[in-house]
Amino acid sequence: MSSIHPSKDITGSKSRLIAGKRIALGICGSVACIRAPEIARELMRHGGEVWAVMTDAARQLISPDLMEWATGNPVVTRLTGGIEHVALGYGGEGSADLVLIAPATANTVGKMAAGIDDTPVTSLATTAIGSGIPLIVAPAMHGSMYRHPAVLENIKRLQSMGVRVLLPEVTEGKAKLIDWTAIVEEAIAALRPKDMAGLRVLVTSGPTRAYMDRIRFLTNSSSGKMGFAFAAEAAARGAEVTLITGPVEHPRLNVKVISVETTREMRDAVMKELSESAYDLFVMAAAPLDFEFDGTFDGKLASDSPVDLRLIPLPKILAEAKRTSPRTFVIGFKAEYGLAKDELMSRAHARLSDSGCDMIVANDLSLPGRGFMSETNETYVVFPDGSISHVPLKPKREVASQVLDLYLRRVGV
Repeated sequence: MSSIHPSKDITGSKSRLIAGKRIALGICGSVACIRAPEIARELMRHGGEVWAVMTDAARQLISPDLMEWATGNPVVTRLTGGIEHVALGYGGEGSADLVLIAPATANTVGKMAAGIDDTPVTSLATTAIGSGIPLIVAPAMHGSMYRHPAVLENIKRLQSMGVRVLLPEVTEGKAKLIDWTAIVEEAIAALRPKDMAGLRVLVTSGPTRAYMDRIRFLTNSSSGKMGFAFAAEAAARGAEVTLITGPVEHPRLNVKVISVETTREMRDAVMKELSESAYDLFVMAAAPLDFEFDGTFDGKLASDSPVDLRLIPLPKILAEAKRTSPRTFVIGFKAEYGLAKDELMSRAHARLSDSGCDMIVANDLSLPGRGFMSETNETYVVFPDGSISHVPLKPKREVASQVLDLYLRRVGV
């Protein structure tokens, strides 16, 4: 039999962003612990190795066997002569690189704040704090408990110790665990290098709309995933990020979000940001429409007779962006369909020359797994000096990471 647990076959299936990183996942006795397997599995999909540590109260809600299945590793449910809390939290060889406690109950938050160690999770937390290992805590409890002055004070005390506390979402009288995908993103960010700290980054994502009447519009199939990947990765690496996104659902990210609908609205938002703030990098990953209707009908256009519509071209945001903020490094995108590589490169060079931007990321939407709606992409990064860097097919988050690496090398960061 293989020594590799079958549950680990998902490791790295979405990215290798945290490959080789070890995460200790503390689980407390809140009903929100049902999210723990999802959190563990998603961290594994990004390359992480997860060990679950459970309190007795958590074991009454979900089984340690479930967490062993989820992680493929033995689960710590009590402290033994193996001093599991030290092994996972002391910062030496074999220790966790990150301790994530999700969910954390009011009881556990209070004990951590006071340095009380009477469960595997609180003992792990104390060891991690004392060793300087990054610690993220995501509380979940009834709203009345969360409003208790002592609980709020304990959260502040943890924050003063350098603990990252992901405050709950208060709704329906409950202080609910924040969305588990946001918890995963915070964990990934804690494990990424901070080589973009101090940089300000503006990112656009998604499609735009051109309205024919008040309810019908022309758009494209852009999902925004490439732009979201750039925003998430830049923020994870320490940058201050503003995301301008078209009308698509976006993940919860630790960035400022500006929502727009039309190309003109996106253009106005971009120019406002670039003219009023000093951005180091602008990533134009959105796919705004190049055309709009020459007029918009009021109300709902009748559908019982032919309609003669005319499309007019819109100004390119890229060129205006560089003129508005010459000091900002601008990365543009050139998406084409069904072109030979030489023609794709030729059009990318032309866009680079016309727009005055500093880098163009080109791709062919006709190929499987590339571009709109897909989780992956393959791109060619074209520079003004004629050099080209190929980013082979991989998850969009990794594509974003590699393109940002190219940017950092270009500017000498």
